[in-house]
Amino acid sequence: QVQLVESGGGLVQDGDSLRLSCAASGVTFSLFSMGWFRQAPGKDREFVAGINWWGDIVDYADSVKGRFTISRNNANDSVSLQMNNLRPEDTAVYYCAAKYGRQNLLTAASGLNEVTYWGQGTQVTVSS
Repeated sequence: QVQLVESGGGLVQDGDSLRLSCAASGVTFSLFSMGWFRQAPGKDREFVAGINWWGDIVDYADSVKGRFTISRNNANDSVSLQMNNLRPEDTAVYYCAAKYGRQNLLTAASGLNEVTYWGQGTQVTVSS
């Protein structure tokens, strides 16, 4: 049974930092590119960041470039999202995503149907 379990969400203030983590199980983690998406109330789910299997190729949404950093640890089957200088507009449910294929990077152009597996989501709320 494939599981992606996110953790690390919470309520923070404008300018604060949070680190999200996603633990994968039931898959050969190194065969998947990983990513993070988010969905704010009343809005479509959108791409945030993507990383290839080795971790040397990444992509970010323009809205988070320079503030967010995605990384992965293939030794413990996890992917993280370090979020700095958070803004109220970053408030959303954040979802971990896995796409089969080592070099099939999730990018801003990726459709939601390109994701093989989804996590259940973790809430991030940034107050002004």
